[in-house]
Amino acid sequence: MNQEDQTKQQTTAKANRKVAIACVALFGTMVGAAYAAVPLYDLFCRVTGFGGTTQVADQAADVVLDRIVTIRFDGNVNRDLPWEFKPEQRSVTLKMGETGQLSYVAKNVSSGPTVGTSTFNVTPLEAGAYFNKLQCFCFTEQALASGEQVEMPVIFFVDPEMDKDPVLKHVKEITLSYTFFPAHDAEQPVAARVKASETETKL
Repeated sequence: MNQEDQTKQQTTAKANRKVAIACVALFGTMVGAAYAAVPLYDLFCRVTGFGGTTQVADQAADVVLDRIVTIRFDGNVNRDLPWEFKPEQRSVTLKMGETGQLSYVAKNVSSGPTVGTSTFNVTPLEAGAYFNKLQCFCFTEQALASGEQVEMPVIFFVDPEMDKDPVLKHVKEITLSYTFFPAHDAEQPVAARVKASETETKL
């Protein structure tokens, strides 16, 4: 092999190494972006109310307007969680900025203990930026013993700033919706996992 061929091979090898390094770097960037995407998207939703994501408040509104809004309540349960879950009443009407409170009722209808966690949103979706929760069962996981029934309160208000939003100027109703899922494993009911664990222990 002459000197010219060796030079060409070395040049080609260097180019291949650069391409390989670039691919690895790109892959690493994509993986990192994927891991960061979920918390960043969640933060974005909570700050902007995007997708109907509600807000968390540490104090009630300073102003109460005469404008009336009706809050409707919806409750759902994923089929993998053996619960009954519904609001005590379907709607409340209050003034914008006024603090409201309502309880949902949840019951574990399985033969073993279960743990549930809830997702939530409001419609119209644009109202998420103005729907504030002071207290909510959705902030933490909820554990229920077999046959146990509990009341789960939510304390909330609609930010008076919503009255200034031209998109929501004529909105008179907001629907708050919750869906409960198994807290740890969406593919298998919590009660089934507990029962399987007890069986393994006996064996």
